[in-house]
Amino acid sequence: MQDNGRDKKDSKIYIVGNKPVKELLLDSPQKVDFVAFRKGRRDQAMEEILDLCRTGNVPYKSVTAKDLDYMYRGNHQGVAARCAALDYTPLEQLLEQAPEAPLPLIVALDQVQDTGNVGVLARTVHALGGAGLIVCQHHGAYIGAGAVRSSAGALNKLPVAKVGNLANAMKDCVNYDFTIYCARMAPDSENVYTTDLRTPAVLLLGNEEKGVRPGVAKFAHHSLHIPFLREFDSLNVAQAGAIIVSEFARRLG
Repeated sequence: MQDNGRDKKDSKIYIVGNKPVKELLLDSPQKVDFVAFRKGRRDQAMEEILDLCRTGNVPYKSVTAKDLDYMYRGNHQGVAARCAALDYTPLEQLLEQAPEAPLPLIVALDQVQDTGNVGVLARTVHALGGAGLIVCQHHGAYIGAGAVRSSAGALNKLPVAKVGNLANAMKDCVNYDFTIYCARMAPDSENVYTTDLRTPAVLLLGNEEKGVRPGVAKFAHHSLHIPFLREFDSLNVAQAGAIIVSEFARRLG
């Protein structure tokens, strides 16, 4: 039974077949982006896989047989797991190691969905000595070969933690005595160039359209904005993140 494959179009990596997928979920659930299974399939092997998905907080979905054939051209046995292109770091490990980084700053991405933006941010954070990234397991960009290319390889060097609930992750950051800064326009938002910046810290950056969700932003100690000297709509998340990370590095690096 073949147990892995790579889609030539988008370089996404799949593990297929009942036994390989089950073993992957038992050994390394953190490496799985999601599990897809053929619609209508109900058998003991499938139920065991779905139970492991629930236990490991791994997303799963039913898809048509045609969709599965598109993911993997071969004998997939009605189930396929899409895998990450890099090894993730447990959040607790990232928080413990972050204070030792040249710049003890973690960038947390709240449902940032553009692969290129994630790659560019990783490149900036790594180059300026940042401690790592936190990304969402659900509704975030697929961190595959495209993101690694955009990062110029930084994603293979920078610790990245993938979390199922970003609000709970922010609670953990607070418990580890991190100061949380949220990039957003708000009534109490502070000018990034004049506010007090301290580390270890987490910088929250939001979705390209909706920004940081209120349920996540409420854990921030400070809101930050970049002052514009001309009338302009906004910067994209990679541009804004690079400017703010650079200001942290300039003052604290």
